[in-house]
Amino acid sequence: MSTNYADSCIKLNIMQQNQQAILLIHCEDQPGIIAAVTDFVHQHGGNIIDLDQHTDTLRNKFYMRISWDTAHFDLDTSAINKQFSEQLADRFSMNWNLYTTGKPMRLALFVSKQLHCLYDILGRWQTNEWEVEIPLIISNHTDAEHVSAKFNIDFHHLPITKENKQEQEVKQQELLNDHSIDLVVLARYMQILSGDFIDAWRNRIINIHHSFLPAFPGARPYHSAYERGVKIIGATSHYVTEDLDEGPIIEQDIVRVTHRDDIERLVRKGRDLETLVLSRAVWKHIQHKTLVTDNRTIIFN
Repeated sequence: MSTNYADSCIKLNIMQQNQQAILLIHCEDQPGIIAAVTDFVHQHGGNIIDLDQHTDTLRNKFYMRISWDTAHFDLDTSAINKQFSEQLADRFSMNWNLYTTGKPMRLALFVSKQLHCLYDILGRWQTNEWEVEIPLIISNHTDAEHVSAKFNIDFHHLPITKENKQEQEVKQQELLNDHSIDLVVLARYMQILSGDFIDAWRNRIINIHHSFLPAFPGARPYHSAYERGVKIIGATSHYVTEDLDEGPIIEQDIVRVTHRDDIERLVRKGRDLETLVLSRAVWKHIQHKTLVTDNRTIIFN
């Protein structure tokens, strides 16, 4: 038995032994929700691993994430959906989603010429920091083709022009479906996606923006920042919507700069920050810790 195969078997066994169910809930705030949900888990033999909840008193909205060990749980996924809906969701008029662990999320990476975010994500995947699968890289340039070859990932070069944009997006959609993709990550993909594409992948496309939004838009943000003598630069990761760079924000961060930082240093610091912010956002999504409501995100601990 090869080392890689043995390691894979050990990892699979650990994942199977630690499978969890995760519920994300939001609804009008009202008494008894937490008690009802935790009692539902208890009555069916679940052991609660984590519970995080928040009440927005201004909007009278309740948000909750609960996860539990399914080792002794007496309902399978379809039964959970049916009984939870009948017993609790209808009663409290809940919006809710159920997820289960044990099956790695499948990511497709879209990239153009800048490869720093791509390398960062692939490094986290290859070192098993993330329990995901990355079967596909799509690009409108060929710069990342050698990277795909090194990591043995399927690469597709689909150049985009005004004339072929719709045709190429159809091909992208086919590739995503053929590879059973769960999440699209725009790892510095410098193309605007169409409304139809975004609709098909609503809240399943994560982008990284080169600034602490909103600030210094355009193709030369660090040059603009340099000219203004800024004291901080930032990065923002968000879900993609039809409104360019205005989707629900998942993660943001900043780094301080001074007059001693020239454009080259600003670019280096900015790219470091982009990789960190994007990785945090993707991590939160694959852990099912993001809940989108009214173009805002609730990020659970």
